[in-house]
Amino acid sequence: MALLASAPLLLAALAGAVALLLPGAAEARISGNIIAPESPEEWEDGDQGRWLHFTGVGDLSLSGGGIVDGRGHQWWAGACEDENCTSYRQHEVAPMALHFEDCQDVSVKGLTLQNSQRQHLVFTRCYNVEANYLRVTSPEYSPGTAGVLVVSSTNVHIKDDLFSVGGDCVSIVGNCSDVRLRAISCGPGLGISIGGLGENQSNHKIEKIKTDTMFISNTKNGVRVKTYEDGCGFARKVKFAQIMMRNVANPIVIDQHYSAANRGTQCGTPNGSAVAVENINYIDITGTSATERAVTFACSDAMPCRRLYLDGVNLTTAGGGSTSAFCHQAFGKHVGDVLPESCLGKEDFVQLQAAPTTGDAQDGEDAADW
Repeated sequence: MALLASAPLLLAALAGAVALLLPGAAEARISGNIIAPESPEEWEDGDQGRWLHFTGVGDLSLSGGGIVDGRGHQWWAGACEDENCTSYRQHEVAPMALHFEDCQDVSVKGLTLQNSQRQHLVFTRCYNVEANYLRVTSPEYSPGTAGVLVVSSTNVHIKDDLFSVGGDCVSIVGNCSDVRLRAISCGPGLGISIGGLGENQSNHKIEKIKTDTMFISNTKNGVRVKTYEDGCGFARKVKFAQIMMRNVANPIVIDQHYSAANRGTQCGTPNGSAVAVENINYIDITGTSATERAVTFACSDAMPCRRLYLDGVNLTTAGGGSTSAFCHQAFGKHVGDVLPESCLGKEDFVQLQAAPTTGDAQDGEDAADW
């Protein structure tokens, strides 16, 4: 069902597949409950992968305090081939609950999104987006139910939100820049994720990502950057700051070996290909790790991680014991005492011919410069 309207538009208690195309500025309000068909068999072929879909919209405000319920339990019970649950059964894709595609100047505020079949809220190729005061929930066992997925979008602000999901609380992928996360509660779930980048030898560029004032608890990961082997592009100018962690299994992670099976055409680096990871700042990250290893920097031989920066990192085990860090081809510096003890190599030892810089960053540059 498609609804065409100019401002203002009121939505309430709609069921089934809905596509919203709103020309010009509009205000949409969800003041009741929107409930999805419960059985996967009720979805027609044309509706697979989407449910509430806004495309090509500008100047839209979506609010109202209502509830969007994907009733995804039967979808979760199907076979998921990966942690993002991109396949429910053969030739079927679980729907995303609320999807904005090719939109600009969008505000989503004050809604409850729950039990999505797959991702709860998705922004694809969007510009100037705000997602504030949201409550996003699904059971911890629900696969691929990310809270917010940001894909190839710019100038995105996500703040004052609560996420308790089965997938990433927030995932940033594709080509994104100027993304800000602030005042977020995350857990349970998979944590805050940048990537995976470079899948199927794609060229992904992520930069100018800032997160601060977050509470992450009982998650599989805390803050993670993950890239596929033999991908292209970079993740750079990322700042993780003022984060309290509680009982997080892997609080700080960089994984440049996200899929060892993902090999193919190289991207032109001298000794192989990888997505470059550099100028990543970890500032005032404290709390407890559910495992002894609290920091993992598993970087690429072809493209080592550069300009990693640690300041005010203090992570103990839940019982107050010491934690450890693992580094492979990870270079940077730390300020003062950090726990676990830093294992970063000095930048002087980076073989520059194997790890060319990806841009205009200079040695010693930190997040304050951008």
